[in-house]
Amino acid sequence: MSAALAADPCLDVPVRPALPDGERIRVVQLVASGTNGGAQEHVYGLLTQIDRSHYDVRVVSLSDGSAVRRWRGLGVEVDVIHEHDDRAAAAAVADLLAGWKTQVVHGHMYRAEIVGAWAADLLVARGLHRPWLVNTVHSSRLRSIEDRELLRELTPGIDRLIAVSRSIVEKLEHEGRMSDRVRMIHNGVDLSRYDSQEACCTLPEEYGFAPGSPMVGVVGRLEPEKGHATLIDAWPLVLASAPDARLLVVGEGSCRDALEAQAEALDLLGDQVPANDGVGTRNARPNAKVLFTGRREDVPAVTAALDVAVLPSYREAQGLVILEAMALSRPVVASDVGGIPEMITHGVTGLLVPPHDAPALAAAIVRLLLDHPLADMIARAAKDMVHERFCIEVMGAAICDLYDDGAAALAARSASVPRAAVPV
Repeated sequence: MSAALAADPCLDVPVRPALPDGERIRVVQLVASGTNGGAQEHVYGLLTQIDRSHYDVRVVSLSDGSAVRRWRGLGVEVDVIHEHDDRAAAAAVADLLAGWKTQVVHGHMYRAEIVGAWAADLLVARGLHRPWLVNTVHSSRLRSIEDRELLRELTPGIDRLIAVSRSIVEKLEHEGRMSDRVRMIHNGVDLSRYDSQEACCTLPEEYGFAPGSPMVGVVGRLEPEKGHATLIDAWPLVLASAPDARLLVVGEGSCRDALEAQAEALDLLGDQVPANDGVGTRNARPNAKVLFTGRREDVPAVTAALDVAVLPSYREAQGLVILEAMALSRPVVASDVGGIPEMITHGVTGLLVPPHDAPALAAAIVRLLLDHPLADMIARAAKDMVHERFCIEVMGAAICDLYDDGAAALAARSASVPRAAVPV
């Protein structure tokens, strides 16, 4: 191996010391929702990085959904708690943790933070050991005053808080939750998924537009904070300079009907073609300039086919879809908010625009569609940056270090308690 490869942190997988008698550290990933989203994708990627010979890992989800099926597809045991009341959910989670003698609980998203902390309290009340609590703060959402007060109350019982970006660190400071327990660990992407990814070549046939048309895409939940409304407002301005361009809106969410109505009002949806039994024309609108694809199972292939990837969010903790597009050598335009500037250097690894600014967003998209040398240069630099700073191996190793710290702390805590006082 060359010296350059030997220094690559994505290849430098740590060797963890063997545990006595073939034991494994028992870890539960506690996730607030089993639907699709950035946090669920993070959990999926993390599960691929956890060494099953060293960690006995399971997932508990507080609702069902497509992500649950994906996690199970990795051969991981997943339990779904069907309790809408947080206290009842905490009692159910505590029962599972006690049965598994769980050492580490890693919570993802707000509800999991709350339920996990309450479940740990219930275990202590039963005379059992309190597990080591790790929570990743995935969202930049500003919680209500009541929610913030509850989080501040529970934070002293949380052993580690993971912030996925500097903007999340600032959020924790604003919420009064900062301490020496906070660790910043950026989300990472599995570069092996993208290095040989073929582009989807059937999109023109599926959605009824001419092959060779420039394609711009946004991947994400159709929710207000993701900024789709600004992108649709920008699209007529894009078409003024690139009339053959098509915008693919990939994903589902509560705003779909409103966004389709917005696009219809701007005359961007074209005429519906009657469905037939052939391939592709079931969704075809030959004159459509904006295409709502719904949820797709082949997002990497779709992203690889784009000429420009866009993330027009109004707030964003980090923006995992940006890293995925960069790993696929796609030039990116994104809002200058939250953790996005930590990934994009304007004009070098992407283009940044102010949020809610449709003219600026349109100008940046047109710039990359028309200036091919610039788009290629940005795409190459972005891919290099992802390989250097945001590979999933680095993320996984840093998080597993916290699990090891937790197991060691619990062992030390048990050793300090007189044997007769240790609950069985």
